Amino acid sequence: MAIYLFSIKPVYAYRIFTGVKKFELRRYMGFEVRRGDRVLLYVSGRVKSLMGEFTAGRVITGSPEEVWRRLSRIPGTGVGEGDYKYIKGSRQAMAIEVLNPLAYPTPVDLETLRRILPDFNPPLSMRMLDEDDPLIKLIIRRIEERLEKS
Repeated sequence: MAIYLFSIKPVYAYRIFTGVKKFELRRYMGFEVRRGDRVLLYVSGRVKSLMGEFTAGRVITGSPEEVWRRLSRIPGTGVGEGDYKYIKGSRQAMAIEVLNPLAYPTPVDLETLRRILPDFNPPLSMRMLDEDDPLIKLIIRRIEERLEKS
C-alpha cells in the first residue's frame, strides 16, 4: 500500500467528506495510485489544513476524454464539469474512487505542520510519501492513535 498526499480545494474536500463526491480526478503525475492506497487530503485555500483521508478504490486512467467517458457510465460519481475542466488538456488523467472517506477529528493546520516539520510544503497537486516521511511518523501516527482511542 502506498500513501499519497493530495492538495485539494475546500469545496471538493467537503464533497468527499460528506460522501457526495465518489471519484477524485487528477492529472497523471508519472505514478499511478492503486486500489487500496491511502490518500491524505491537505485542504488548500483559506483552510490550509491536513483534514482527512480516503482509501483508493477503482482507478481509471487514460486520456482526459477517455476517463470522462468511462466515468459517465458510472451512476452517482459526484463528479461534474468543474472536475473535468481540471484534467482537460492534460496528456493523461486518473479518476480515483473514494472509499471510506474520513475527516480527522482535529485537522492539523499549516502553521502546526510547519512548527513540527519546518521543511513542510504542501504539494501543488500530489506527491507520494514513503513510510519514513516525517509527515507520516510525526503527524499521521498521532492521528491514528487518537482515532483508535475514540
